[in-house]
Amino acid sequence: MVSRMIGGSSWARLQPLVLLLFGLVALLAAIFVDHASLSFALWAVAGGSLSACLLMVSAAMLTQGRLRAGLRAALRIMEHDPAPCFCTDKTGAIVAINAASARRFGEPLGQSMARAIIGMLPNATAVVFRTENALERQSVTHETVLTARGAVRITAHRVTGGIFWRIDDQGGAAPHSGDGIALPMMVVSQSDTILSMNSAMRAVLGRRRTAMADVFVDPDVVAGRRAIMRGAHGEVGVVPVIVPSRDGRREVYIVPGLADPPAATVAARAFESLPVALLHIGSDGCLLASNRHAQTLLGIVEPATGPLSQFVEGLGRPVNDWVMDTLAERIPDRSEVVRARRRAEEVFLQITLSRITDAGGPSLLAVLHDATELKTLEQQFVQSQKMQAIGELAGGIAHDFNNLLTAIAGHCDLLLLRHDQGDPDYGDLVQINQNANRAAALVGQLLAFSRKQTLEPEILDLRDTMGDLTHLLNRLVGEKITLTLSHDPGLLPIRADRRQLDQVIMNLVVNARDAMPDGGEVRVETRMVRLTEPLYRDRAEVPAGRYVTIRVCDQGHGIAPDKCHRIFEPFYTTKRQGEGTGLGLSMAYGIIKQTGGYIFVDSVVGVGSTFTIYCPAFDPPAQQVVPKSPAPITAKTSGAKGDPGIDERGGVVLLVEDEAPVRAFAARALRLNGYTVIEAGCAEEALEKLADEALKIDLFLTDVVMPGMDGPTWVRRALRDRPGVKVIFVSGYAEDQLEDGAIAVPNAVFLPKPFSLADLTETVQRQLP
Repeated sequence: MVSRMIGGSSWARLQPLVLLLFGLVALLAAIFVDHASLSFALWAVAGGSLSACLLMVSAAMLTQGRLRAGLRAALRIMEHDPAPCFCTDKTGAIVAINAASARRFGEPLGQSMARAIIGMLPNATAVVFRTENALERQSVTHETVLTARGAVRITAHRVTGGIFWRIDDQGGAAPHSGDGIALPMMVVSQSDTILSMNSAMRAVLGRRRTAMADVFVDPDVVAGRRAIMRGAHGEVGVVPVIVPSRDGRREVYIVPGLADPPAATVAARAFESLPVALLHIGSDGCLLASNRHAQTLLGIVEPATGPLSQFVEGLGRPVNDWVMDTLAERIPDRSEVVRARRRAEEVFLQITLSRITDAGGPSLLAVLHDATELKTLEQQFVQSQKMQAIGELAGGIAHDFNNLLTAIAGHCDLLLLRHDQGDPDYGDLVQINQNANRAAALVGQLLAFSRKQTLEPEILDLRDTMGDLTHLLNRLVGEKITLTLSHDPGLLPIRADRRQLDQVIMNLVVNARDAMPDGGEVRVETRMVRLTEPLYRDRAEVPAGRYVTIRVCDQGHGIAPDKCHRIFEPFYTTKRQGEGTGLGLSMAYGIIKQTGGYIFVDSVVGVGSTFTIYCPAFDPPAQQVVPKSPAPITAKTSGAKGDPGIDERGGVVLLVEDEAPVRAFAARALRLNGYTVIEAGCAEEALEKLADEALKIDLFLTDVVMPGMDGPTWVRRALRDRPGVKVIFVSGYAEDQLEDGAIAVPNAVFLPKPFSLADLTETVQRQLP
């Protein structure tokens, strides 16, 4: 289900309208009022209101653009999250939800966060207020709220333009609510206010208490240290076990204590009774005891001993140093997130160490929580920020690099016009041209990897496209891997975006290579398949019909059955940390789905994996079977070089480009094809030339991003006096970044850089038939 998103809150959209109406009323009043002073005041009010309206509309457009960019990473993550997720803008209005939110809360778009979750949390307004205040000081905050039906965990992340919310309704979970726990337990706030207690605690105290000072003689209790509690029948010695959470609250469990309980006895009495994972660590840093909850988290079959570093890692410093520093009180007690070493799957643990002091000396009580979900979410946001940075970097590189490639490939095309195949230099020029095109394809792949691009489907014969891709695939797999291609001789064409399909195949081949570090064979096969009835597998239905299948097979280590169903999820990877982004297969899945196809995986551990793509076969009429050939590069006859006269057979083109090499190539190419070209190095120079009303212009050919005034701005200004002129925008940036600006200009088309001589002439001919 697709996440739903709106542009902003209702009041934010109404404010400019209110100001506009107010300004118009004041303007009309100023026109008809005879009193000079009052008329002047009304004119001032009208001007201020209309100016404010204009500023608010401009600010809203800028804010919404930033909001969409900032929340893009959050939207990709929340789409596949089973928990309800929301995105709010800076005004606090909900602008996006995922499928889980729609099922749980209906359609809360435009509402405040507090109003949306009021049915789940009676004190929703206070919770949302605390969370938003906390996000002013930090980027992430968490809070667990106890309700009558259990605990609700709220996680909020500050992102550019708003806040990403995740609501985890744990629905009556015993460890948080205290129900079903034999030990007395209570939840305490940062200010030592008792928020809730279970029935066992109420029985010990005789009545409900509201503050820690009402429960303990000394309210400053320390975990693991003996304390005196005010019970219903007098004072009693107990040992508190405290489980802190990141939102500042504490779960306090009460273990009955002896007069001077040794630490080992405290651990033994508490471990199996408490509904939390606990470790008891001796003064030498070795494990003395562990309860069954801790053994499950650590992957220990039975109680084990040894240094804590044998069971966890990934702290960023030696684990034993952390333990010994805590024992010696050289560092304050605080939580750390580590990775369980003995678990087959990747599990992260949050460990809180509390120092216990008794007659036998100091020791540590460790409380463990499963932090895998939180760590995964944080890693996803970090990865999203990295991908966003790559996208921004790619856009900047694309502009400059594509300008260079346009000049290189363009002048190479001009040289090819003067050399035939028998010329000794012809082969070298072809190599330059091919490598320039390959470099342009690499830039396009980088842009496709960093952001979703609009598909440009065309009719493809996979035997030809795969043949062209073979050279690059052989370079990707390396010398240890053998790449084998096999095609069905009766293969029908398909309709797909060639660039994106090439990206999918490269991703699958690279994954196959990585699965075989010691070498092997990667087979890429194309086959015709006819389904006489729908194919049902992996929760998908492939309708009956004819399909072209692409199979990528490897002899690698395979994928475990419990991971196969997740490999197409964003950010999920079976590779080790730092070796994979978790986006390759999810991008492949999205491209194939957009194309109207299907992708499946079959894998056997230790044998290998096979990815199968089903693309609907395209069976064109007989007259369309012949593939479209590129327009021949020909030169029209024109007047003398540099002749300023107008060639009526071609037309007059105003070429505006700040890059001199690109401008020189484009001007020569157009003149060779019979067009009269007037050159300008910037938008301001172009407008100066257009000041001559006698100058007839048929086409504006302009770069989009230039120093000073940009392309769309000067074109809109020029079209006021020359409304019939056609427009071609060229740019090295991605087309989707410039789409809105191009659409706003009538009779405009977009030509991406780098473009060849044929691309340029064909586009101009379409605009000037």
